[in-house]
This record gives sequence, structure tokens and C-alpha cells, in this order.
Amino acid sequence: MNYITLDKLIKDLELETIYRADNIEEEKITASEMNRPGLQLAGFFDKFAYERLQVLGNVEWNYSNDLPRDIRYNRFERIFEYPIPAMVIARDLEVFPELIELGKKYNRSILRTPCSTTKFINTLINYLDYQLAPSTTVHGVLVEVYGMGILIMGKSGVGKSETALELIKRGHRLVADDVVEIKRVENRLSGEAPDLIRHFMEVRGIGILDIERLYGVGAVKKSEFIDLIIELEFWDENKEYDRVGLDEEYMELLNIQIPKLVIPVRPGRNLSMIVEVAARNTRQKKLGYNAAIELNNKIRTHMDEQA
Repeated sequence: MNYITLDKLIKDLELETIYRADNIEEEKITASEMNRPGLQLAGFFDKFAYERLQVLGNVEWNYSNDLPRDIRYNRFERIFEYPIPAMVIARDLEVFPELIELGKKYNRSILRTPCSTTKFINTLINYLDYQLAPSTTVHGVLVEVYGMGILIMGKSGVGKSETALELIKRGHRLVADDVVEIKRVENRLSGEAPDLIRHFMEVRGIGILDIERLYGVGAVKKSEFIDLIIELEFWDENKEYDRVGLDEEYMELLNIQIPKLVIPVRPGRNLSMIVEVAARNTRQKKLGYNAAIELNNKIRTHMDEQA
């Protein structure tokens, strides 16, 4: 999604609506930045970022309050003549009557928050960065294992949901089953489930399961950064699988490379335990220790000593 509606932003950030524009449900916010209209209140409109949310903080409010009423009206009118998404007043400051009058005249929403200006701006930017981040959807299961986000992928019927169910039983947490919405946030990938199917899981032969009700709130999580991709595939006798782990394999999602493991599936293999070990091993690699490299170095040293 490359936009968010103003109505959703108001609900999510719990903003007070002073004046509600007629098009508030259709008003789209496409910029993840905001603008404090200090220069505009002083009469400078070159490079005015009108497409951003306008935030009126303590400094702007006091400056406006010191202006004669007719000048204040004219300055705000010049701002409202542009198609701004909305004007947000911080610190629960008093709303100038001119703002409400101009909001009605130009059909612009006027909002207010009790938060300090800096705190609100930080919250707003983080929120918009996440909502407007590049995104994609993949078929798989996302679970949190030992604090790491594991995206389990594979063909339908290979056992992704069953593996995730066993992991949940072992104390790990479900993020999304079947459909995983992925967003690129600050050069990392964050995954979550669509609202409609959040915390639900489908297991063949049983049907739909509500994981939160079956295992409690501690068994689910809203979102998680993806640290490792595990692809399950049916065992192919003619394929040579990695038995050492020296060669790293990656999968690219949204222009970010994520470590990937291919795990062959056959009767008797404990997939949930393998996923747990993979999560531990990946964390160990991030901390600077690679068992495959360590063993390879020992073998090389031993061979050099024998030579």
C-alpha cells in the first residue's frame, strides 16, 4: 500500500477531530514526512510541502497568537488554499477560531493531540514509515522461534502449518499462517498476518484453528522481523542437499537478501526440531560463530600438521 487514509490515521493515533472534512474517509496520505508551517506563517511559501500533514506545535502556535487577527487569518488562509491532508495541533493547544472557519471554507480537517510536538512527530513518522513501506505478500507461515522470525515456505501440502503447530506446542509463537504480508522497514523485512485471518491456522484433516484461544495470548504475535527463510520440499533422491553449510544461500524479497535453508521432507524427520536448531544456528552466526567454518579450519590445520 502506497497510501493511508486520513480516517484510519485518526483512529490508529487516537487524534481528536476538531473539524471533520467531508472527504476524510477518502483523503489519502502518501508522504511519510510531516511539515511544521513556521516559514509559511511568516509568509514564505516557496517549496511548501503541502502534500504532508501540517503539525502546529508550541512555537508555531505562540507565533500565530502574537500576530494581529487579520494577518493570522490571511497566513492560515494561504496554507489552507493548498490541498493539505489536515492540520494537527499538538499539546492540546487552543484552536484559533480562524482555523475552524477556514477548515469549513476549504473543507480541510483540523485535528488535535495531547502529545508534545516532538513525541507526536516521532510517533507519526514511525507510523507512516511502516504503513507506507514497500510491501509484498507471500504464501507461507511466519513463526517466532527463540526470538527470531522464521518464514517457512514450500509447496502446498508439504507440512508448513503442521510444522508451525508443533513449534507452537513447544512454546514458540505464531505470527501468520498461509498468507504473510511483508513490509520493508528500515532495511529489514517485517511480516504479519492480514487482519481477517490473524491468529487463525488451517490444518488439513482438522480444519480452522484459533491459535490464540487454543494456546493463549502467549502463543501468538502481531508482527515479527524475518531473520531466516526455511523452504520445505519433498525429498528428491536425485538431488544433492547441503550437508556442511559452508555455502550460504539467500532469497531476495523487496531488494533485501535473507538467509535461506532448504530442508528436505520425508517420514521420520522431526521438522520442528530442525527449525529450532536452524534458528539457534542462525543466531550463533549473527554473533560471529559459524560451526561449519570452525570445523573446516580445524580440518585444514590438522592436514597442515600432518603434511
